[in-house]
Amino acid sequence: MQGVDPSVPPSGTGCAECDAADPQGWWFHLRRCAGCGHIGCCDSSPGQHASAHAAATGHRFVRSFEPGEEWFWDYDEQVMFESGPALAEPAHRPLTQTAPGPAGRVPEDWNRRLHR
Repeated sequence: MQGVDPSVPPSGTGCAECDAADPQGWWFHLRRCAGCGHIGCCDSSPGQHASAHAAATGHRFVRSFEPGEEWFWDYDEQVMFESGPALAEPAHRPLTQTAPGPAGRVPEDWNRRLHR
């Protein structure tokens, strides 16, 4: 897949923008840029930072950063791939990290705040 760099590790264990810009930021699920390793929150999350990263950088592929999920999404073609090349470890968020997460920052009414 052109635009995928399997050697780049993830940028962290949570959404970079949610963690940096707002100490109260939280996410539903996480996505990993397959080009640069940036971790952003999914489109259902309040911040939608993975899509914003793709739009700002032109990096078209993300992979789920959730345990047990290996699918990729192509923002340019708007299509999902069930699998793709193996990426540098770790392949998912820490198992101790909640989804939605992170623990302690998720509001009680989180499910009403999701983008549908």
